[in-house]
Amino acid sequence: MPIIGIDYEKCINCGNCRTVCFLFSRSDKENDKIIFQGPQAYCNLCGHCIAVCPEDAILYEGIGEAYAYEGVDKPENIASFDTVYKILRANRSIRRYKKEKVPNDILKKVFEAMEHAPTGSNMRSEKFLILSNEEQIRTLSDAVQEELFKNPLMSDRYKEIFAIMKKIFRSPIYFDAPHVIFVYSSTDLESEANNIGIIITYGRLAAQALGLGTCWNGLTQIAMMSNPKIKKLAGMRGRKVGVFTIGYPDVTYYRSPPRSAKRIKGLEM
Repeated sequence: MPIIGIDYEKCINCGNCRTVCFLFSRSDKENDKIIFQGPQAYCNLCGHCIAVCPEDAILYEGIGEAYAYEGVDKPENIASFDTVYKILRANRSIRRYKKEKVPNDILKKVFEAMEHAPTGSNMRSEKFLILSNEEQIRTLSDAVQEELFKNPLMSDRYKEIFAIMKKIFRSPIYFDAPHVIFVYSSTDLESEANNIGIIITYGRLAAQALGLGTCWNGLTQIAMMSNPKIKKLAGMRGRKVGVFTIGYPDVTYYRSPPRSAKRIKGLEM
């Protein structure tokens, strides 16, 4: 029972909790109190009631600690749109990495950012795995290539380019990145792929802010869907998976590349 109720010594009866969750109501009309009415089975542990309470009056346990900081109530004051837009435009898929390993304390910050990514119905069923052993990454790279080339269409498209890449990289699937991160889940819902995508986006943006480079790796996903046994080489099990490389970039970009404008239906320009 993570949400236990309300600390009425702190509660100012503002009703904010009712605006974010239907499990709070003014059922105790005689004492003019808001109560958490449950049942617990309907609570998805989103924590919005904790976040929206100005007096920190929501009682809870077993779901971690809430975090307050300057600007949490108005994030637009932390970073302007122009600043965020430039960060988004500057984000690139990195395919050249330095050999240097990323310290664990830096990697933990990336994982912490991913832990706070939103998921549908707050399922949070995803798990994380990181590979940092060069030989294990190389073995996985070879297995992914072998699986891809079983498909004539994939073979026609990639065999020549991978022949060139093998002259440059020991692990061409991963561009010799020092680390490969997996986000996976045993849930087979279609929405879980969206959740994993959001989580990886959080991780990639966090990595960028730490001076790291990343690249989404769809080829590993394709190979694992075709042959689930490849997942065992990475030491993971799951129905849905997302993969990205991470490390210190060995390339510098001096401008964001051009992108053609998309037509937006329903928006008058």
